[in-house]
Amino acid sequence: MSPDNPDRERPVDEPDQPAPPRTPDAKPPEVDPAAGTVPGGSEQGQLPASAAYSSLLELRFDEPRRPLRAVATVLGAVLALAALGVPLGLLWAALAPDTPVLKTAEGAIYAEPQPEQPIAADGWFSLLGLAFGLLVALALWFVLRRRRGPVGLLAAVLGALVAAPVAWQVGRRIGLATFDRLLATAPAGQAFSKPADLRAGGVDWVLGVLPVPHGNLLLPAFGAAVMYTLLAGWSRWPGLRPEPEPGDFSWVSAGTPAPTAAPEPPAPDAAEPPRG
Repeated sequence: MSPDNPDRERPVDEPDQPAPPRTPDAKPPEVDPAAGTVPGGSEQGQLPASAAYSSLLELRFDEPRRPLRAVATVLGAVLALAALGVPLGLLWAALAPDTPVLKTAEGAIYAEPQPEQPIAADGWFSLLGLAFGLLVALALWFVLRRRRGPVGLLAAVLGALVAAPVAWQVGRRIGLATFDRLLATAPAGQAFSKPADLRAGGVDWVLGVLPVPHGNLLLPAFGAAVMYTLLAGWSRWPGLRPEPEPGDFSWVSAGTPAPTAAPEPPAPDAAEPPRG
């Protein structure tokens, strides 16, 4: 034993052995919960649990993403958000005012020359749709934690884009049957009301099969895209997914043996060991 070689069992000329390289098909070590160690890796056949935990975290966060699972996640989110368009439409129908009309021989006309109710209906739908998109992005950011990024953004935008026409059709049909009945049977000069509808938005059909929303039906998707982008820009994790804190695991890799502790200095009153 010498000051340059504090380890008695290790020769001075023995070089440090580098850690073995990791392979893609390497399996994580099994941690012994009782002893806090794993088999293999050090001189006594034991490895600290902190090193094994670090390897497990690295394998977990580097696992490849499965495309089919991502597609299923997007479809499930779109269907769930489309269902949420029903209560959104009911809320819009409750807040948007009906427009008073008069029955004439040619049909129904506005009771006022320039009514404000249709503008209010568009305004309520725009505000509710924008708020709906913001809440959708915020909810998916926390619900789909493992799918943050392009998959989460696509799910939020498509889901809000589908929910908007659903809300429009549900809201405009509240009281529509009564309006059609009065329009067909009421005598000329009778006043009644027309349920809320959109004038600044709608759906165009491309080739008769592909629906393309426009106008304020796009506001929910716009709000979802803006909110999700802001959340991604403010995220403290580079990969957007939650990662372990640096203090929660050891930087020692699973293949590096734990260093042996240096011997404690002798007590001041201890006898000096014999030399020679």
